[in-house]
Amino acid sequence: APIKIREYSDLECPFCKSLHPKMQRVLAEYGDKVAWVYRHFPIDELHPKARKEAEASECANELGGNDKFWAYIDRLFAITPSNNRLEPTELPKIAEYVGLDKTPFESCLASGKYAEKISNDLKDAGSAGARGTPYSLVVAENGKKFVIPGALPFDDSLTPGQPNVKAIIDAALQ
Repeated sequence: APIKIREYSDLECPFCKSLHPKMQRVLAEYGDKVAWVYRHFPIDELHPKARKEAEASECANELGGNDKFWAYIDRLFAITPSNNRLEPTELPKIAEYVGLDKTPFESCLASGKYAEKISNDLKDAGSAGARGTPYSLVVAENGKKFVIPGALPFDDSLTPGQPNVKAIIDAALQ
């Protein structure tokens, strides 16, 4: 894809939850012009449960591949009340909901094998300039970088003249 969007997200962040369907719309409208790369950026001070949720999504990826990773993220955002209020007992239920076997999922999650990956994503977020979530870095084919700061609206239909996701992506495609 000519455009890569690296989203740094916290699974307990209400603004990340708000951005998620807008990013799904980006994929639907831009197709193979855009690649969406998800990076974990759990903000422990605000959302101590988010780090384990990030690990859970990586276990979903291990057990079911990219499709189950995204299905897990989609379902988590669909049911989380955000702000650290999703009960950890829901994590295996989400795995079952998306079609994963609960026992290997629970084993993976208990192992902590993805803790280092989550820590590396956090470091990457800092290097990319992220200070809060969501933070999305749009990289054009020519290497030029654009930032989607926060959960902007998809387009300017509600806020004419204001920054929006579509305008930033369109600028990157120029």
